[in-house]
Amino acid sequence: MVMGRISAPYAVRGWVRIQTQSEFIDSLLDYPTWQIGGRGHWTSYTLAEGKVHGQYLLAHLEGVDDRDGAEGLMGMDIAVAREDRPEALDGEYYWDDLIGLDVVNGEGILLGQVSGLLETGAHDVIEVQGERERLIPFVDAFVREVDMDARRILVDWGVDY
Repeated sequence: MVMGRISAPYAVRGWVRIQTQSEFIDSLLDYPTWQIGGRGHWTSYTLAEGKVHGQYLLAHLEGVDDRDGAEGLMGMDIAVAREDRPEALDGEYYWDDLIGLDVVNGEGILLGQVSGLLETGAHDVIEVQGERERLIPFVDAFVREVDMDARRILVDWGVDY
């Protein structure tokens, strides 16, 4: 699960600045091992130190001890292994677990599959790709049930919305 991206080196001792993609800026610090890379090519790094610095997370990774090493990681994604994540609480979901689920309305009509999620200021939105794209707010007023076993989300959403 991608949780951030290395945006720049920080100072001269191998620290990197990270733009996080998690609810809390310091969530990555809960994981001692990070996968860094992208497009199917990942390398494991151990977190040596990390701290919040304004709107960014700063981290020092074992084996990255100078600015050149940090620059070599610029633009790479940071992911954590699925098995390292804590169990989602009841009624909460990891976004990547929702991708691909069928989205069905109350009349039993398949609207499509979840192709992505968007974080807006007010609430999250699921992108549903079917015969056309639909953007459905991921809130109780519209999402009636998420059934992970059946790989289905039941929504209160008309086909003409």
